[in-house]
Amino acid sequence: MIRTARLLLRPWTLDDIEVALEMYGTREVSRWLAPAMERVSTVAMHEHVLGWMTEDDSIDPCQRRWVIELLGSGEVVGGAWLLPLPPADLDLQVGWWLASKVWGRGFAAEAGHAVAHHAFGEGLDELFAVVPPGNANGAATARRIGMEWVGTTEKYYNVSLEVYRLRKGDLDMAPGGVVRFSREEPIRVSSWRSARR
Repeated sequence: MIRTARLLLRPWTLDDIEVALEMYGTREVSRWLAPAMERVSTVAMHEHVLGWMTEDDSIDPCQRRWVIELLGSGEVVGGAWLLPLPPADLDLQVGWWLASKVWGRGFAAEAGHAVAHHAFGEGLDELFAVVPPGNANGAATARRIGMEWVGTTEKYYNVSLEVYRLRKGDLDMAPGGVVRFSREEPIRVSSWRSARR
């Protein structure tokens, strides 16, 4: 688990299928995924979530997918991931998506920033984010995390994507910063926004 000032990033469970279907089923969210998704059925969403749960056992321990949950209320508002980009699986992607009802509150950047701290704490040196052209919110989130635009490519999903990169030495350490990187203890990132001002 990863904990920030406002969010809990935790593993997916089968109890999350209905809310995942609700969020992935909206055009506002699905059209910006890479690759873009159309609305999926309940059965397909069940298979997706089950796959996300079981893939944690077959990939590097620092790579995974998380539910983004609001601290306090426990409301599920999105997802985040740290996974290899196809086709070569050499570049690692930090990614995020949020339900449109919570856009504009900084949750995506907060989650992405925490995932980057997690990744670099596990020994990684470089992360990438891919953003479909025209997704101004996605590009702004990548920049808020501290990522720099490095160009456009079609190599990852055979579609044109804007690529952002973050190197370990370029990640701003927020005041109060990261308390721990242990898998047994949640990662605590506080005051992350003030470091970007």
